[in-house]
Amino acid sequence: MHYTTQMDAAKKGIITKQMENVLKNEDLSREKLLQNLASGQLVIPANKNHKNAAGIAVGKGASTKINVNLGVSEDCSNIDMEIKKVEKSLEYKTDAIMDLSTYGATQKFRQKMVEISPVMLGTVPMYDAARLYDGDAYKLSVDEIFDIVKTHAEDGIDFMTIHAGVNRESVEKMKANPRQTDMVSRGGALLLEWMEENDRENPFFENFDRLLEICQEYDITLSLGDGMRPGCIKDSTDSAQIQELIILGELTRRAWQENVQVMIEGPGHVPLNEVVTNMQLEKKLCNGAPFYVLGPVVTDVAPGYDHITSAIGGALAAQSGADFLCYVTPAEHLRLPDLEDMREGIIATRIAAHAADVARGLPKAVDWDAKMGIARENLDWEEMFNLAMDEEKAREYRESSQPLDDEVCTMCGRMCALRKSRDRLKK
Repeated sequence: MHYTTQMDAAKKGIITKQMENVLKNEDLSREKLLQNLASGQLVIPANKNHKNAAGIAVGKGASTKINVNLGVSEDCSNIDMEIKKVEKSLEYKTDAIMDLSTYGATQKFRQKMVEISPVMLGTVPMYDAARLYDGDAYKLSVDEIFDIVKTHAEDGIDFMTIHAGVNRESVEKMKANPRQTDMVSRGGALLLEWMEENDRENPFFENFDRLLEICQEYDITLSLGDGMRPGCIKDSTDSAQIQELIILGELTRRAWQENVQVMIEGPGHVPLNEVVTNMQLEKKLCNGAPFYVLGPVVTDVAPGYDHITSAIGGALAAQSGADFLCYVTPAEHLRLPDLEDMREGIIATRIAAHAADVARGLPKAVDWDAKMGIARENLDWEEMFNLAMDEEKAREYRESSQPLDDEVCTMCGRMCALRKSRDRLKK
């Protein structure tokens, strides 16, 4: 039976090869998978031209996924280094990679990424379009913008961030309610510039049906971008952010009518006491579509440690409704991350995602922790290393400080609580 997208297949009761992979890796039944996909509450981003796409699920019933951002800029344009980051991201077990390149041979890098990566891949086509005029997005024609979208689709990109909710209505809402940091979304700001300079509506909003045609043809998952996301705690959950969310909910329904899969991108800087509220608002206003969040970053005052501020927010967000966490590195707000920054960001975000999955009671997550508990009780160091999220770092720490007694560690030595209590309480 013919189908156009993963969503269309689910509505027809067809199990695709990508769905088969999801069933192997998730605690989901065949019936639940089809039901959640058909309703739009779960997505499997898998472009028809991404031939080695494994099939990874984001949304209701699935484990929390994480994304890595990379790509070249005018100031840091080493494509070989970015390819190495792709390879390292896969080694550190990311679920997705986004290419945010704004300079140079972007298509060459994008095509190489598609060739080597089985995980889902995303881009922001507006970045690539603005590159045509050295960042002066307002010079772009509507056709040039959509030609870039089409090119990314043909190259095999699985999901695209499109800031269609930055329209005249949401912009007027922001102008009427001034912010401390205005607009911190690069894609949103490029479209704001285009709208203001050309005195026209957002081309993605105005030509949304044209966008859907491309998405349906290649089975692109739309990641509807949060152009109005707060860039500081003071701006969190304001009227512009909520207005955009309302618009994104309306666009989601239109996409689903054409069997186009949708994710909603969520806020950046949110205080802890508003994280749960933001998750509930998205699920309510966007009809339960999967939620993809940057962080959230829960305090503004820790540059150099924002992988921690975002992991705190990400764990709470994923426990209360977020489905997909975009990693944040120690370099956030400061510079392009290097390999070590990337590693720290991935592990911090994986910890947040896993902690949320444990709290949600997902069997595979709970079982992983249970196995580590047994290894610790038995002082089985090799098993602890094998189970560690970052085995390399765990081994490095152990080897850097050797105990007199190999069974224990240098924190407690002969006073090891586990060994004393185990020896006294064993039957």
